[in-house]
Amino acid sequence: MVLGPFGVTEAEERAYRFVLGVPDCTVADVAEGIGAEARAARRLLRELEAKGLVCRLNGTPVRYQGAAPDLAIEVLALVRHRQIEQAKLAASELTDLWSAAERGRHVPIEVVHGRDVNTQRFLQTQLAARREVLTFDRPPYLEEGIEPQHDLQVQRMAEGVRYRTVYDRSSLAEPGQMERVLALARAGEQARVYDGVPLKLLVTDGSTGLVPFAVSGVRRSVVLDASPLLDALVVLFELVWERSAPLWASAPTGVDPVNERLLGFAAAGYTDESIARMTGLSKRTVERRMRQIMDRLGARTRFQAGLQAARSGLLG
Repeated sequence: MVLGPFGVTEAEERAYRFVLGVPDCTVADVAEGIGAEARAARRLLRELEAKGLVCRLNGTPVRYQGAAPDLAIEVLALVRHRQIEQAKLAASELTDLWSAAERGRHVPIEVVHGRDVNTQRFLQTQLAARREVLTFDRPPYLEEGIEPQHDLQVQRMAEGVRYRTVYDRSSLAEPGQMERVLALARAGEQARVYDGVPLKLLVTDGSTGLVPFAVSGVRRSVVLDASPLLDALVVLFELVWERSAPLWASAPTGVDPVNERLLGFAAAGYTDESIARMTGLSKRTVERRMRQIMDRLGARTRFQAGLQAARSGLLG
């Protein structure tokens, strides 16, 4: 069967082939020739006549003659082409419907370009938070964005928004960063330290996320609304949070305040000399207190002491 692409059914083509081979045939001839009932043969001949493949001859009984295949098929091809063009025009309406739906469909990813726009977006996102802000903190930092961020965070925590931040160990070596972190902890931030924070991240209420990916040059951040990708980032945060060591408790723990601060520095991996320089204590005092802390916790290194303190609940 070769006429299928022109809209001719298999039964119709069998009838057409019979008519071509038996000129001036009747309905009864066609029915017998193709093995069909007279009613079915009559219906097939009407379809073939409508498609220009057979013509009805005058006389009684009614007889049929097949149209020349080359001319008939050319006509079928033209009809089919016209039908395809009409279908394409009608399909443009479907395209319009699809385009309208796409314009109204919300895409959960946006890229924000520029220093000022990025700073504004980070502040606005935190202002919109109602319950919790999750943060991965790691270098590099934008100096002009530190103070507004610090002040806003203190304000939002005073308004009841919970902040949980995981600081990369390298970030705490930045000038003035340890003092800022301690001040935020005293204002209510739950702070932990991790060696190898994977990216900068801020997530508010589990529904909006910001991921800076270009800090130098033209600054860029990805803004994420509720989506499986944002859900995955929240899961990543929780996994890193569980594996991180607390720095300082946001509420009193009963631990000597000096030892508590030393434990935070120890969890961050600072040396006794560095701790002495940042706390104003003598190196000998730091060493003595750290030995006491390590003996109490059964730790062999300062970093291990910080981890042991976290596990035992001394840092909240």
